[in-house]
Amino acid sequence: MGIVYLKKGDPFPDPKEADERGLIAVGGELNVKTLLSAYSLGIFPWYSKGEPLMWWSPDPRMVLFPEEIHISGTMKRLLKKNIFNVTCDTKFESVIEKCRSAGSRVNGTWITDEMVCAYMDFHREGYAHSIEVWDGDELVGGFYGVSIGKIFFGESMFYLKKNASKYGFIKFVEYLKNRGFILIDCQVYTEHMASLGACEIPGEEFKKILNKGISTALNDKVSFDCDI
Repeated sequence: MGIVYLKKGDPFPDPKEADERGLIAVGGELNVKTLLSAYSLGIFPWYSKGEPLMWWSPDPRMVLFPEEIHISGTMKRLLKKNIFNVTCDTKFESVIEKCRSAGSRVNGTWITDEMVCAYMDFHREGYAHSIEVWDGDELVGGFYGVSIGKIFFGESMFYLKKNASKYGFIKFVEYLKNRGFILIDCQVYTEHMASLGACEIPGEEFKKILNKGISTALNDKVSFDCDI
């Protein structure tokens, strides 16, 4: 089956129909309803300015099981010193804008104006979340993603001080583990995520874990404590 071209209101195809790159569909709408439907199927949007809206479901899938996070000696020492403070959902717009600025330094950014607006709406509806890393009153790192059921879907990171985003990520993974989360979706392979313990798993295995993690929780919005 070839790539599906979606019209407004069309359902997503089965992720198993994605091409060898992981591209599953083109077009459709970028709003809370479609984002919720997409993530529940293991599909996410990824495209650049001037390109059509593209939806992806790569196989294999890069994931991190919370109990398998790798913490280097350097990070253990930083965590022990409590060098940064970490919060959640206090500066979502600032985090996504800083992620966009960080991405624009290398071959443009996929966080378009349309993406920012859609994820701001997704955040207001309780599904998209930001994690902020602070050095005093200065926002020096962070990331954002989507939470449904017991699955967290990571999207993008930024840092203004060395190890800031990594520090926040490690603290947040420990927080998720304590709350019974079973998987963090990292989407595609990167050396950075591999260094933190993430690994690739077959798409079928990812789908089974996804189904277990979200079960019937699509309408259950997850709230996180402000301080982590």
